[in-house]
Amino acid sequence: MKSLLPVLFLALLAYGAAQYFDPEKNPSDSAPAVQNTELQNQKIFDAFQHQRSDVQVQGSGTVTRLLPDDLKGSRHQRFILTLSGAPSQRAHTLLVAHNIDLADKILSLKVGDRIDFNGEYEWNPKGGVLHWTHKDPDRRHEDGWLKHAGKLYQ
Repeated sequence: MKSLLPVLFLALLAYGAAQYFDPEKNPSDSAPAVQNTELQNQKIFDAFQHQRSDVQVQGSGTVTRLLPDDLKGSRHQRFILTLSGAPSQRAHTLLVAHNIDLADKILSLKVGDRIDFNGEYEWNPKGGVLHWTHKDPDRRHEDGWLKHAGKLYQ
């Protein structure tokens, strides 16, 4: 029994080290995984249908259009996402306005890329706008984020 204790100790130590150094679990890039994208996107579809704003949402979509940065006032990187699982035959699009004065710009972003997101939804007749995709420096709003190619932007 005594001879098993060192082996068990080393096995537990190795497991703990593997968990700590796992690049997929890097705490600096950690964001909740977007589980069941279509279910998450449903909250956006409901907010759109009922013309609701100020709704915290999480989901993912595919970049279908890159827009010029908005440089008036706070600077924002802008792009259009198409969300999967829309209840109608028509695809649902969402304008993302990512504040690049408070968070890094996604320099490698291109059409066809997948983006996971957490932010605040604002209704408009074209599908809505997602903003607050960054940390709130005043700590009065839930922190948002964008995740692209395994990197977290907030």
